[in-house]
Amino acid sequence: MFRHLCYAALVFAGVAATSEAALAENRLALVIGQSAYRTVTALPNPANDANAMSKLLADAGFDVTLAADLSQRDMNEKVGDFAAKIAAKGPDTVALLFYAGHGLQIDGENYLVPVDVDPKRETDIPLQAVRLNDILNTLNAVPSRMRILLLDACRNNPFPAISQTAGHGLALVDTKSGAPGTFLSYSTAPGAVAEDGDGADSPYTTALLAAAREPGLPIEAAFKRVRVAVNKATEGRQTPWDSSSLTEDFRFVAGTTPASPVAANAGPMPALAKRSVEDWRRDLQGKPIAVANEIIVADGTVESYEAFVALFTDPPFGPQAREWLDLHRRMAAWNEAVLLNTAASYRAFLVQYPDSDLTLTARRLIERLRNRPSPLPVVVAAASTPTQPTNVALGPTCPCTAPTPPIKKADAPVKKTDSDVSKRKRPPRGDDGGDDVVIYRQPPPEVYAPPPPVGIGIGIGIGGGRWGGGGIERGPVNGPGRRY
Repeated sequence: MFRHLCYAALVFAGVAATSEAALAENRLALVIGQSAYRTVTALPNPANDANAMSKLLADAGFDVTLAADLSQRDMNEKVGDFAAKIAAKGPDTVALLFYAGHGLQIDGENYLVPVDVDPKRETDIPLQAVRLNDILNTLNAVPSRMRILLLDACRNNPFPAISQTAGHGLALVDTKSGAPGTFLSYSTAPGAVAEDGDGADSPYTTALLAAAREPGLPIEAAFKRVRVAVNKATEGRQTPWDSSSLTEDFRFVAGTTPASPVAANAGPMPALAKRSVEDWRRDLQGKPIAVANEIIVADGTVESYEAFVALFTDPPFGPQAREWLDLHRRMAAWNEAVLLNTAASYRAFLVQYPDSDLTLTARRLIERLRNRPSPLPVVVAAASTPTQPTNVALGPTCPCTAPTPPIKKADAPVKKTDSDVSKRKRPPRGDDGGDDVVIYRQPPPEVYAPPPPVGIGIGIGIGGGRWGGGGIERGPVNGPGRRY
């Protein structure tokens, strides 16, 4: 009898702990479905996907805002309102954004496409669409527990004016290089195209609805299942991709078992050692090719795919894995070139990938960079002086970090005597015929000091003023400066 009472108490404690965790954690979601595009063929499934995801998230404890067929202005307003709700709820908030609709990459930047766009050229997209990085920056600016972005986008580019010159799919985004606590999922790999699907929902949303409903399943494990399910449903044509900088675990639906109560979020995530290609080769060796393929699709790492293509070549899995690996390498190289954003980085990409969907974009960016102003001259240190590594992505070397040149004897100020002053040419006579009395004073000695710091803006849209950072625009000699 006592044993049964203890068992019941443990179960009750587990349920209570789960309920308290769910109550303590704020969950907010913005769900957007873009179906009724005005200038191209409508997409039937995004509206269905958004409705189904809204119900799932509401059942999982999210306060859901559902929005459909948004214009650019409406989408920006919805994201802004969503950020304001997160701020009002406080830093212990899980913020989730689900988007279904068209997505594009232009010049290495990702854009979510409103229903009112009508581009005549690629340069129209940044003016008419919503930049993914702007959404990420908006959400990162608000203190929150974690940010989850699920993008069922990357469908075929439907705009004839730019479909032949823009890169395919979405560009790679590495969340580990940004704020921690972010999870980003694409419905297909970067640079690839997703399918809208023949059923009521897209293949991605269908798989996500099934995986997210399983009680107690961590988000990382849920998306392993999503990758496998979508890959099977599309016969290898589409494989979802994600990038995570989460430091805490997350579960869509809390789960409890009599032996092990599991709360909605189970605290810090354990660090997992990265497995090498050789580790994967040993694990995959001797397995049936279909089983090995499912393992690497679930894992989704370059190392697992490299081991697989070294061991298996038979179709369909061998060629599919090789295609995924080649695409991932190309998109990683493209991401590096875009981050550096120099003519040399784009030329290096073209040497490695001379004929791809990004070739025209790379050549266009090289041509555009020819009009960039020349960088500031860099002082070359002596060979004996050790140099510090620089990040070429940050642009020209900051003048404020350059060493102060030594004072040379020839540069030292020369003391002037009164006799030297008296030899100076007197000013012309005044209009009244009298002499103007002018008093000459010796100028103050020059002070040799490092130049004042100059503000340099890094990135786009960061900072303010002419160069993006705070600084002083020099005024006339001995006159006041003007702050910009």
